[in-house]
Amino acid sequence: MPHLDLGPGLGLGLGLGLGLGLGLHLHDIVGPTALWFRAGLTFECLPMRKTLFTLLLGLLANPAAADTLDVRESDAVMFPESVEYDPAIPTPADFLGFELGRHPVRHHQLVEYLRTVADMSDRLTVETIGYSHERRPILFLVATSPENQADIDRIRERHVALTEPGSGATVTDDMPVVTWINFGVHGAESSGLDASLPFVYHLAAAQGPDIDRVLNESVVLVTAIFNPDGHSKRIAWFDSYGGERMIADPNHAEHDFSWGRARTNHYGFDLNRQWLLLTQPEPRAWMSKWHHWRPNLTVDYHEMGSGETYYFHPGVATRTNPLVPDEAERLMAEQARTSEAFLDSEARLYFRGERFDNFYIGKGSTFPLVNGGVGVLYEAGAALGRELETDNGLRTYRENIRKQFRTAIASTEGAVKLRGDYLRYQKTFYDSALEEARRARTTAWVVSAGGDQARLHAFGDLLNRHRIQTHRLARDVEIEGRSFRADDSLVVPVAQPQYRMIRSLFETLTDFEDATFYDVSTWTLPPAFGLAQAALAGRTALVGEPWVPEPATAAAPPAADFGYVFEWGPYHAPRALYRVLEAGLMARVATKPFTAVLADGEQAFQRGAIVIPFDRQEVPRETIHEIAAAIATEDGVPVHALASGRSAIGTAGVEVGGPSFASLERPEILLVMGPGVSVYDAGEVWHLLDVRMNIPVTLRHRDRLEDMDWNRYTHIVLPDGNWGGKLSFADRLAPWVRSGGTLVAMRDAAPWARSLTLDAASEEDGNGEASARGVNDEDEGATEDAEEDEERRDYADRDADRAVDVIGGAIFRADLDTTHPLGFGYGSRELFLHKNEDEVFETSDNPYGTVIAYTEDPLHSGYTSEDNLEKLAGTPALIAERYGRGSVILFADNPNFRGYWYGTNKLFLNSLFFSTVFDAP
Repeated sequence: MPHLDLGPGLGLGLGLGLGLGLGLHLHDIVGPTALWFRAGLTFECLPMRKTLFTLLLGLLANPAAADTLDVRESDAVMFPESVEYDPAIPTPADFLGFELGRHPVRHHQLVEYLRTVADMSDRLTVETIGYSHERRPILFLVATSPENQADIDRIRERHVALTEPGSGATVTDDMPVVTWINFGVHGAESSGLDASLPFVYHLAAAQGPDIDRVLNESVVLVTAIFNPDGHSKRIAWFDSYGGERMIADPNHAEHDFSWGRARTNHYGFDLNRQWLLLTQPEPRAWMSKWHHWRPNLTVDYHEMGSGETYYFHPGVATRTNPLVPDEAERLMAEQARTSEAFLDSEARLYFRGERFDNFYIGKGSTFPLVNGGVGVLYEAGAALGRELETDNGLRTYRENIRKQFRTAIASTEGAVKLRGDYLRYQKTFYDSALEEARRARTTAWVVSAGGDQARLHAFGDLLNRHRIQTHRLARDVEIEGRSFRADDSLVVPVAQPQYRMIRSLFETLTDFEDATFYDVSTWTLPPAFGLAQAALAGRTALVGEPWVPEPATAAAPPAADFGYVFEWGPYHAPRALYRVLEAGLMARVATKPFTAVLADGEQAFQRGAIVIPFDRQEVPRETIHEIAAAIATEDGVPVHALASGRSAIGTAGVEVGGPSFASLERPEILLVMGPGVSVYDAGEVWHLLDVRMNIPVTLRHRDRLEDMDWNRYTHIVLPDGNWGGKLSFADRLAPWVRSGGTLVAMRDAAPWARSLTLDAASEEDGNGEASARGVNDEDEGATEDAEEDEERRDYADRDADRAVDVIGGAIFRADLDTTHPLGFGYGSRELFLHKNEDEVFETSDNPYGTVIAYTEDPLHSGYTSEDNLEKLAGTPALIAERYGRGSVILFADNPNFRGYWYGTNKLFLNSLFFSTVFDAP
């Protein structure tokens, strides 16, 4: 490897000559210095030479900051003092030109450093495994001994074989344990991300028997970073408001960044809820590697409230998913010993077993527990900026980086100590999975999408990404009163290595030991995708050929004589309709079923079918045919050629030119975001429209609505958030809706929007004085009496008492009016909604205004208190009212929850396209 030998004279001469004699700006050569490292150039320095070099590099980075001059001395605090390091490998401070914790590390600096170190070390390999929405690379590093690197493919194959029952694989004494370290899943919690630099440096440069044992007996996998877009938003804020002096005052702007936006990815998704759902490119990238390696230990780094100390698993014992084996919990507790030992050695405060849990399997620390491994969560009290005054004293960013780095070292050492236990547990986990599956009454699950290939594909593809095999249904069958067609159904046998995952995704659960949830209480997938499902007992003959994921597509239609028509049921029909409207074509929606005359015969169509006639169009027929073909081949929506405008059933039929069809206009959508609005809910709307439906949407902060023209928009969407009090634009809503606009409000935005529109109009008309929450003076008096009579309770019972009345992210059954335009595209009245709000919608005075109502026994899966079940049963879940020339549409729940509730996305999209198709009573 080429090198540059800086002797004492040259080192001193270079420092003095550049710094004093030539009068150059020393920081101008930091970039070239980094390029020397990337080119493989090393520096051979005696201790004196190394000191001069690091002194020079410290000056280069920040000549005004005296506290950064001796980089190596400051790094001695960061790194274990008992460990010697290879001087040929640059420390993070060498490379960056500043101490870790002095400034946050930008994404490109992290990428350059990790690639540089990996290129210089025979212990490391690095690859780019994917890109974020904002096109930033996600790196994946494999660290192990040089001997293991030379045999890495065979090591992985032997390891993975332990997870495949019947492979004949056994645990051997020379088999390495596999440890996975997560850095940076939440962009706002960046101490974990910055800790990846000293951790990778330690893996590459540490010397001695301890690191040799770790590298010889384990493979360490490092992903950095999980969420580059969110992290970059955090750094942009800091660089805007951070100065040379560190300001610990909590009121300083440096500490007041938009936590929600920085926490999430580009579209506002919490990526630590994406281990299961995989709707975003970042988790799809790193989860492919996780399943490729199937680690024994997964370590997940986060930050929590600034007033807290330091947390790591095990979590609350009573909140562990029942599918997690006891042995996994034992290993987790044993794994924590190494971190305890490090923190105890420095008398650092920490806690375990409180607050955090292992119930929802879609988090990074819980997902491994139902996949044959162990997950450990670490949470540091956030410094927000570089240092912060807290009730527990001064919190510094550097301190957090150091804790995360040093517990990462402890985690790798703990994994090696438990190597045999981890490997034997992994094999037992998968062997026992098949044994449990053979004893299970349910032998397979069958699901159907009712003809919508896009939803079926999305569901099957998700299962396949989690190593769950799916099969075609061998023949048409009726199960439990439901019909399942072979061409529209999938079968999932339970006798698979992923048996526990399959149970978690298909079974419902309504009884819980502990009703307190850190996240949702259920995630049964078929209802989320709008699929019919049934359990099979025996009947193995129904399991057909393996299903291969193929994007939904359809054959292009022949050239038509009269126009084209397509059903509204397919998932991407809204994308197809927007394609039509954006091209300037006229489109009409059927409000009644009809039978049309096609080029190849007759066919019945349902309410919501879209007709593109040739009449009144200003676009050539050839162009219309090209659009129809694109809808079929690119959107996967079958398009049919109309041969006539008449009904196929004679004069009594509904004809495409008649009053049962309504003309549609292209929606112009304004999505309200920003402070006071849920980042998650707004981001899910944005992602649905922008990514899946290719529909443009204008984003605007809530505090910037007053100073803009609303007339160009047909729809204003209000996601969930804090909607109490008087907002500056509130008085404009009702007149805008009356003049023809559509207001779509979800969850907590719905009662606020209703109070300004429908309820206000009711009061003005003298039709009632009830508020949006249905509270009157008599109710208030009753509440006061109840409060006076309430029994005395111990404060220690407060959390448990609060949990009794929550809705823990449950799945509710509901009845959908499929004849209403907002219900178009649904073949069944039965609908499943994700619910985690206890707001009760007051029944509309309009008998046709309740599009969806919860059933009288609404709980399908998850936790809901008896009080909430009683008060929500039979109440509205979706209200649609005309208001002047416009409409007000109120969702009690989020129809786009976390991007995977395919089954209710169409309700929201219908509110955009069909919001004025229905009439007032």
